[in-house]
Amino acid sequence: MYSLNRAMVIGNLTRDPEVRKTSTGQSVCSFSVATNRSWTGQDGTKQEASDFHNVVAWAKLAEICGQYLTKGRKVYIDGRMQTRDWEGQDGVRRYRTEIVAENMIILDRPSSGTSGSSAAKPFSPAAFTPPVAPVQDDRAPNPDDEIKIEDIPF
Repeated sequence: MYSLNRAMVIGNLTRDPEVRKTSTGQSVCSFSVATNRSWTGQDGTKQEASDFHNVVAWAKLAEICGQYLTKGRKVYIDGRMQTRDWEGQDGVRRYRTEIVAENMIILDRPSSGTSGSSAAKPFSPAAFTPPVAPVQDDRAPNPDDEIKIEDIPF
């Protein structure tokens, strides 16, 4: 029997990411992404709704999210669903379902306006474009080669 736990969303950040360090020093970043959907109701009127997804990124991806993402940015998030539970200070059991991000792609350029965080980092196209290296051979890339997060140039 097989299992699959995969979540993919494209939407806009509803708040600036929060980056923290665990007690062991590992980076963790949390933010929320809103997705919109629309449909035509039985009476022919256009209906719209938004869903809000809690996202958590760890390690190097957390640092990248904290550096480049701000409220309003459009992103693609790919990861797995996870539900955590804990007991609140009032003794009530609480639950939170979130996407644990494994991949993140920024789908827009930051706005030049003042909306979003005043701590937004300046956009540099060079940060998103890998340098062109001279071609050493004409072998096709191996699709089985894994891309490591450390190899991403930003």
